[in-house]
Amino acid sequence: MLCPKCHDQVLVVIDREGIEVDYCGGCRGVWLDRGELDKLIARAATADAAQAATSRRSARGRYDEDHEAEQDDDNLRGRRGRRGGFLGDLFDFD
Repeated sequence: MLCPKCHDQVLVVIDREGIEVDYCGGCRGVWLDRGELDKLIARAATADAAQAATSRRSARGRYDEDHEAEQDDDNLRGRRGRRGGFLGDLFDFD
């Protein structure tokens, strides 16, 4: 299948975690088949719910000032406090 934007690039079909993604190396565009966006939305909701449950469990734990200081240092260095999640893995084509 040809890229709808470039019109001369062939799309590469990649299966990521059961979701089929069509990717154009020319314009770096990403296209999804019918129903694939619904799968992404459902997975994002599931991932958010799991992360919220984990956050609630860890919030009940003991407060750790050393850990907070480490997070402050990480933020000063430009690191994000959160992991990329499955969407970052899904669309990582490099």
